[in-house]
Amino acid sequence: MEVLSPLCPNLFLEMAGLGNFAKGMAVVAARATRLPIYSSFAKEGNLSDLFAKGEAISTLFNVVGLGVGIQLASTVCSSMQGKLLAGPLLSAIHIYSVIEEMRATPVNTLNPQRTAMIVADFLKTGKVSSPADVRYREDLLFPGRLIEEAGNVKVGRALHDVFRPSKINEWKEKLPEEKFLLSRGSKWTDMVLEHNASGGDALRGWLVAAYVGCMEKSSHEMSTQVLEDAYAKMSNIFSPFLAEVQAKGWHTDQFLDGTGSRFAR
Repeated sequence: MEVLSPLCPNLFLEMAGLGNFAKGMAVVAARATRLPIYSSFAKEGNLSDLFAKGEAISTLFNVVGLGVGIQLASTVCSSMQGKLLAGPLLSAIHIYSVIEEMRATPVNTLNPQRTAMIVADFLKTGKVSSPADVRYREDLLFPGRLIEEAGNVKVGRALHDVFRPSKINEWKEKLPEEKFLLSRGSKWTDMVLEHNASGGDALRGWLVAAYVGCMEKSSHEMSTQVLEDAYAKMSNIFSPFLAEVQAKGWHTDQFLDGTGSRFAR
């Protein structure tokens, strides 16, 4: 009976590990192939076909990747230097491909970052951006970044960290029908939404905050007069603005603010 060399198990493990690296590289190619597929199917809304075709392509390239891994194990990655070079490189490409894959499909639900981009674009150009317009501009690593053109709004801080009880009562007296509270600070404007607030309510609050920011650039306070002027300005344009937002394909019936705090009446 033939005795296996003690090096064989190590070689097998290396080949398996490199196979996974190569599989990751192959998945990069698969996802690059899936990008145009995502775009076309997302427009039609046929997501079941989208994911079925995507997984089929991914499976094919995974099999190919295992073969490539075996080849790499005996060539480029036969030395420790080769492994140290190939490993981080393929991992970085893999991470990059995942980010691009996430951006490839337009998402039409409103969250803080997308809402801020919609408001900023509208105030700058007078036009509403579509989900496809903003998908590649989203910051997936730092989604909570502030956008100055949209009022530097931060959503979802705890109510007791933002408002004193007297300020809450004062706000409710000024705008009793609204489902948002605003508090302007030195670096950003806090917005806290009511528990059942929709995407439309978030858009209303965001526009008011942005208009206040334009009117009081040199002040860190929000005077009653400026708030009233900003609210009136928002009210005058909101109906056609909301209609255009919905026509562009955005869903305004909900607002995705993650684990952000909300208030109840």
